[in-house]
Amino acid sequence: MQYHSPNRETWSAYLAGASFSDMTETARVAKMPVYMGHGGTIVTANGELSPNMQYGDKNNVDNQTLIKYMSDLEYELYDALRKPGVSVQRAGTDVVIILVRDSIMELNVPDISNDGADTLKIIAKILNKYGATFMEIAGYTDSMKSQTAAHALSLDMAERVGVYFAQNKISTSRMFIVGRGSARPIAAQDDMGRLTNRRVEIRLTPAR
Repeated sequence: MQYHSPNRETWSAYLAGASFSDMTETARVAKMPVYMGHGGTIVTANGELSPNMQYGDKNNVDNQTLIKYMSDLEYELYDALRKPGVSVQRAGTDVVIILVRDSIMELNVPDISNDGADTLKIIAKILNKYGATFMEIAGYTDSMKSQTAAHALSLDMAERVGVYFAQNKISTSRMFIVGRGSARPIAAQDDMGRLTNRRVEIRLTPAR
């Protein structure tokens, strides 16, 4: 069945609880009470520890647990998302999913494609499994004459992904949603590079 984003008038209801700002450390700390109040969890050293993690100070144990948690998340995403236009990268402790626009959106229509819905459903399933994470959903465009239009288009992409995730039971208390326009290009501004720069990046950071 063809997926269609719900009417824009309903997006605010779907995204209630999301933050429309950069996912800075200060913003995460401020959001933590809301996140925990909606059943959020944090990465802790639960379960059986390997022998080299059973001794030493608590910070070391917590750091080892956090690194393993995010590594497991990275590997699971990487194995599940071997598709053109989709990549999974590490950025320190964080995990970043890069979705080129054409891999998740209709070619000439501002809506999520069937292939895109399949990809986002896979991501949503994994993110629900690894629930002790905050996520920043950031939209980007290629270079445009109007920065206002670039910001609007990039935010539209990010919000559509956020709405899809909300429809798939991801708590909006985990979400930061931003449109960054043509900022932070990752490719040249030639024809091929423009397609790459039109993208959504989902940055995942552990809740702690």
